[in-house]
Amino acid sequence: MGNGCTKLPDDYEIQVKTGDVKGAGTDSNVYIILISESGIQSRAIHLDCKWRDDFEKGNVDSFKVGGISQLGSIGKIVLWRDSSGLNDDWFVQWVKVKNLHALHENLDCFPMNRWIFHDRRIVITKYDSILPQFDENQEQRALEILEKRRTYGLTRKKPGIPKQISKFPRDEHFSNDYKWDIQSSKYRLMAQSKITQLTTDSWESLEDFKNIYLGKFSVPEGTKYWKDDRNFGRQRLQGCNPNVIRLCKDIPPNFQVSPAMVRPFLEGLSLEEAIEINKIYIVNYKDVLAISCMDNKKLAVPMALFYVDKQGDLIPIAIQLFQKPAEDNPVFLPSDPEYTWMLAKMYFNNADCSYHQACTHLGFTHLVAESVCVGTHRQLSPSHPLFRLLAPHFLYIVAINTLALNKLIAPNGWIDNTMTCKANGIVEIIQKSWSKWRMDVQGWLPNDLASRGVDDHDALPYYPYRDDAILLHHVIWDYVREVLEGYYDTPQKLAKDWEIQEWGKMLVDECEGLGIKGVPGDGCFTDLEDLIQTVTSVIFICSVGHAASNFGQYDEYAFPPNYPAILRGHPPTDKTVLSAKDIVSQLPRKDTTLSIMVVTKILSDRGTNSLGNFEVQYMHDPIGITAIERFKTKLAEVGKIIDERNKHRQFPYPYLHPLEVPNSISI
Repeated sequence: MGNGCTKLPDDYEIQVKTGDVKGAGTDSNVYIILISESGIQSRAIHLDCKWRDDFEKGNVDSFKVGGISQLGSIGKIVLWRDSSGLNDDWFVQWVKVKNLHALHENLDCFPMNRWIFHDRRIVITKYDSILPQFDENQEQRALEILEKRRTYGLTRKKPGIPKQISKFPRDEHFSNDYKWDIQSSKYRLMAQSKITQLTTDSWESLEDFKNIYLGKFSVPEGTKYWKDDRNFGRQRLQGCNPNVIRLCKDIPPNFQVSPAMVRPFLEGLSLEEAIEINKIYIVNYKDVLAISCMDNKKLAVPMALFYVDKQGDLIPIAIQLFQKPAEDNPVFLPSDPEYTWMLAKMYFNNADCSYHQACTHLGFTHLVAESVCVGTHRQLSPSHPLFRLLAPHFLYIVAINTLALNKLIAPNGWIDNTMTCKANGIVEIIQKSWSKWRMDVQGWLPNDLASRGVDDHDALPYYPYRDDAILLHHVIWDYVREVLEGYYDTPQKLAKDWEIQEWGKMLVDECEGLGIKGVPGDGCFTDLEDLIQTVTSVIFICSVGHAASNFGQYDEYAFPPNYPAILRGHPPTDKTVLSAKDIVSQLPRKDTTLSIMVVTKILSDRGTNSLGNFEVQYMHDPIGITAIERFKTKLAEVGKIIDERNKHRQFPYPYLHPLEVPNSISI
């Protein structure tokens, strides 16, 4: 009685969504109690339909039940399963209850996003989005957090890098592992390509590259303008490492460039005059890239000056490949012999891409996101509104870092075989940089732009990353504000939210927590603005920050002369006249080039939905639903602005269009 086959008049329809995670389904007997908003309870209802295999992974099952017409609108449910299915835990995404006698179409929603263990009853309030001080189920809430802390352990896998998950939890398994299996995807792409006959031979000439971009491999943008100095400047502004360039107000004393050297490239200005009117920009890697490379390789630790010309383009005017002034460390200039200058730019980019992969991509998106994700699971109940706000942006981050990055940075993995710095160098670069990273500077776009002196549109008119990213940043900021102001409408509610206060302490605590520097309010969230800024920063990193550093990789890396991950010779030590053949001799072998193409092609693919179009809906409450709809509307408006910008840009920048930015780091 009371199941999907009952003959009683139907009073309610109960819909149950089993999660789309590995091992989510169950064959156990499932029971539910409905509790009205006035506290009246139904009998225990056995959810079962004899002719259907209920509660399979990813499915929605519907059950009509009768004999409970007096309940009205449902305010709570109690859900459990028995032990008839041994080791058969069940992951439920949501339960929705429809009153079949209601005059208006309505569904009372009970988000779960939980494993249901045998013989443990889970009580869920409608919308399941409640601050801890108002939750009537304190014991259940505390137990869930305790269990999450056991499941989501924190560890620092290498000294001086962000903390990560200590053991991969089953909750984080991809539902379709093949989509993110980089090794299998690599073999599949190689088999489908037209260049599988490539050997370990060297390239004969630069012309050889023209015939390799066939089948699944489109011609990367880097092939089109790679020789052009303006392209070299654009790489700093819309390449995959676009947040390093900064305004230069003083030439570093160890940079041997003189005013006379660069005067020919300053359109009649002196170097002093160009600096005074904010036309000189610099990239300086100082000691961060001073690492020991294996296999007799040498990574440059370069400095480069750039000038904004009358057309508004950023052009390079000087490159010094190492920090210590010396006769064998000259300043290379655009007036040097063509291929000598070209090789200097290639070694600069070889260093730049090492920083890109280590910090801009891996360290400051993947690892920071994983660290905050794990810490959030350890401190916030699944019922907390902030957990529900952040959860869509943590989807798959632990899995991609555990299952994929480990393969890429493992000994003899992709990075060891295709990058000058090797995997050990990647870790060393992160270690040098993480201690200087601050959430309120590098992790907060407006402050990052201001600190680098690149927020002045008049001085630096063409900066697609800045212009598109700031639009998305403001939309995310407004979205976070709307949700959090909806819950913390008085200062007292924030002050008395012990889960949020513990979450803040966890973010900054170096020993037991994450040790993140520059958390607004130092992690003490008495001011709602500090919490709004922190959460905005996290969502931006997981979405926009990662998109900017990730999705341009194929266009940049897949043509090695444009952005060489590895070079086979040594950085030039003088201005000897070189030839195109000298350039070719430095390029990676054919098999290495193919490996670079394949992996950057995989990494540049989108694996999940676009920003605001969530794979898993966590927020079902009126505050969240209204905010999400407004979020989507504003994102669509930003998309139109970027579409219009790209129509007029000579070189479109597609990577931060809202439709191209995923919610989370899933690749």
